[in-house]
Amino acid sequence: MKTFKIVIAILAFTVNIAHAQFIKAELQVNGLTCSLCSKATEKSLRTLPFVGDIKVDLNRNIFLIFFKDNVPVNLDQINKKVENSGFFINNLKATFNFTNIHVVNNYFSYTGDTYRLVNGGNKELNGPVALTVVEKGFAPPSVYKKYNSQAGGSGTKTGRVYQVAI
Repeated sequence: MKTFKIVIAILAFTVNIAHAQFIKAELQVNGLTCSLCSKATEKSLRTLPFVGDIKVDLNRNIFLIFFKDNVPVNLDQINKKVENSGFFINNLKATFNFTNIHVVNNYFSYTGDTYRLVNGGNKELNGPVALTVVEKGFAPPSVYKKYNSQAGGSGTKTGRVYQVAI
């Protein structure tokens, strides 16, 4: 009976952890001039192990990326794939599920990386929340400069530190 309770506790813990992840992202790419450019970028993004599906809006140069469940997402790999295709990210807005994630002093951790909410104001976050990455390589220079001046603060930082805005 004791073993059964331990197994149930472990299952409950892992189910709660599974909710904490990126769900989807809206990626706007600069420099796309034709459908072949878009197709090459899409093909490159599809090679990422955490990408489940991609919908493309050619009129706005936007890729709606849906992520696989329980597979860690790496935003730098998305950036690298876009740049290797010959283009640049203009905007990356990713939806993160904050179920069972604690934000402390505007910081939270996910898969060994740290995310800093530059405009969080110590808000309680729960469920899916859209986060815009506001740093060099993920946002236009004007957005990067605006939020870069707010960088710093306290918090336990591990791995890569991403600056994000709500």
